[in-house]
Amino acid sequence: MALAAKCWMRLIAGGGGAARAFSPPPLLPRIANVRSYHAPIYEVKVGIPEFLKGVGNGVEAHAAKLESEIGDFQKLLVTRTLRLKKLGIPCKHRKLILRYTHKYRLGLWRPRAEVQK
Repeated sequence: MALAAKCWMRLIAGGGGAARAFSPPPLLPRIANVRSYHAPIYEVKVGIPEFLKGVGNGVEAHAAKLESEIGDFQKLLVTRTLRLKKLGIPCKHRKLILRYTHKYRLGLWRPRAEVQK
């Protein structure tokens, strides 16, 4: 009984002995090895054509129409689906444009620049 009490006292005091040998290594060195050494290249000036090219999936076909009707990239960021529908943009492309404009406004996505070879 006294032996069990001594063991409990050692565990409470932090002197677990063998329990310390099985503790996992710290997380910080593992995270440091994961980071990327290559920074992504983003477009410096983002306009309507660059934005639509970054979205992809054929949305860039509507660049001329959107530039003539909307004109400014900041206006595109606040454009709603009904206005895009009136311009004759298909549903799938409207969804993509609206999804990526929302991500852009939140700062979660930016169109990448093409890599110069």
